Amino acid sequence: MMERGRNRYLLQADEDLMSLAGGGDSGAFAALYDRHGRAAYSLAYRMMGERQAAEDLVQEAFLEVWRGAGRYRAERGSVRTWTLSIVHHRGIDQLRSISSRRRTQDKVEAVAPTSQPSEAFAETWRNSQREQVRQALSHLPPEQLKVLELAYFSGYTHTEIAELLSLPLGTVKGRMRLGLKKIREYFDSRGMEVPG
Repeated sequence: MMERGRNRYLLQADEDLMSLAGGGDSGAFAALYDRHGRAAYSLAYRMMGERQAAEDLVQEAFLEVWRGAGRYRAERGSVRTWTLSIVHHRGIDQLRSISSRRRTQDKVEAVAPTSQPSEAFAETWRNSQREQVRQALSHLPPEQLKVLELAYFSGYTHTEIAELLSLPLGTVKGRMRLGLKKIREYFDSRGMEVPG
C-alpha cells in the first residue's frame, strides 16, 4: 500500500510536485528530494568541502524549498535550477560566515604564494589557497562576483548562468572576463601568482 502511494508521484512533473508540496503534501516533497537531493548534495559538497557540512547545507536548503514551495514560479526556471540556487545561496552565506570568523586568524598568518600557477582556477578555489582567492573575489563588483561564483564555485556553464540570472550570454562572458582580469591584477599587486 505504501509503495503504491509513492509510485503515484513518479510520473508527475517537478512543477506539479512543487505545487502539491506547496499545499502541504509531504509525499510530493519527498519525491522532489529523491529527484534532486543527489545534485544538491554534490553542489553542497563542492562548496563546503566536507561531508557533514554538505549534509547540513542540503537539509537547510530543502527546508527552505519546503517552506517556499508555494512561491515557486516555473517561468523563472526549472525546479532543479531553483533548488540548486537555494543550496548555492545558503552555502555562500555559510562560507561568508566562516570566512569572517577566520579573518582575524588570517591577518596573523603570512600570505603564501600559489605553488602551482598552471593549475586550473577551479582547482585553486578548492586547494589550500582558497582563502586568498576568496579575498581577491571580495574586491570584485557584485555582478562579476556572481558569475564567477556560479561558474567556478558551483559548476554552472555559461549558458546556465545566463538562464539563471536572466542575462544575455555575451554579458555573462564579459563579466567573467573582467572579473578574472581583476583577480589577476589583485594577485599581481601582492606579488602572488594566479592561474591563467
